[in-house]
Amino acid sequence: MTGLVARLADGVSAIPAAHWDACAGGDNPFVSHAFLSALEESRSVSPRAGWQSLPIVIDGTDGAPAAIMPAYAKSHSQGEYVFDHGWADAWERAGGQYYPKLQIAVPFSPVPGPRLLLRDPTLAPALIAAAEQVVAQHDLSSAHATFVAPDQIASFEAAGWLIRTDRQFHWHNDGYGSFDDFLGALASRKRKAIRKEREAARAGLTFLHLSGGDLRPAHWDAFWRFYQDTGARKWGRPYLTRAFFDLLGERLGDKVILMLALRDGAPIAGALNLVGSDTLYGRYWGATEEVLFLHFELCYYQAIDVAIARGLKRVEAGAQGEHKLARGYQPTPTWSAHYIPDPRFRRAVADYLEAERSAVAQDIAVLDEHGPFKHEN
Repeated sequence: MTGLVARLADGVSAIPAAHWDACAGGDNPFVSHAFLSALEESRSVSPRAGWQSLPIVIDGTDGAPAAIMPAYAKSHSQGEYVFDHGWADAWERAGGQYYPKLQIAVPFSPVPGPRLLLRDPTLAPALIAAAEQVVAQHDLSSAHATFVAPDQIASFEAAGWLIRTDRQFHWHNDGYGSFDDFLGALASRKRKAIRKEREAARAGLTFLHLSGGDLRPAHWDAFWRFYQDTGARKWGRPYLTRAFFDLLGERLGDKVILMLALRDGAPIAGALNLVGSDTLYGRYWGATEEVLFLHFELCYYQAIDVAIARGLKRVEAGAQGEHKLARGYQPTPTWSAHYIPDPRFRRAVADYLEAERSAVAQDIAVLDEHGPFKHEN
């Protein structure tokens, strides 16, 4: 790795899309140039919003990027879904300054995926070392790579970063030919409950699944209303701007599935999904009318319908939510990696993470035991 030079780019938009995507690949839409640049150009991500986009780049011998890390200087811990507020409080009570920190992530998206975007796979250690140098040179407290793809977490661990585990609920396609095939794998009581929920949620409603050229500004206007309502209740104010959704439709419309529920032709609820090479990613949902079980229908059951129809391996329905368990979504571990140069702070966090990992493993084991699937005798 002698002679390698890393640089900080002035945002994702400063890097040509073809160069970025040659490193990112096409499997996960959230690390695509189209998605990340739309966040910047819509002002959803900006220094004023507390997310300063500073991708770390190592160029190859051909002058084009050979390795990229989607990185941000953060002045707060919002929009990350791997919670370190307690660490920040403890460090600042001890007289330190936790912010700014370096965040290696997809903003506002608790979606596991690559955080080392590698046209040259041998550059993984150099890219991680470059992140450490950014922390040192800019006097940052720490660096945090969140929702790291399972096949990349070992690279961070080998570099000495602290590993944190959590869990989400993912639906796994066991070769089902239809939704009824999936229901057949469940215990009778759970199967009946889901059928009743779907029937109640769908009564009097019609549904649209929109992608590509079928997406119109009026559809995004309706979804924006739903998203604002959910955002106001969860975060106080929505993270994404209205302009982001227009850019998303323009740049990634073929990867979008916007599900709308309509009553008498008027949208009353919606769920936004993105499609990867083998995964359907459920992201945002909202409604302007309360309908019993409609959230489950739009976000979970129709997502399963789509995954089966497209032959996708799984549905990732976002962070948290133990209510997903009864609906066929299984507990699945997620990982993050944390670089903390201060030795005392590192020891304290390491002790915390060791206990947390044990608790998460026990939680997953208990949840697995209480899943809705038939048990083998």
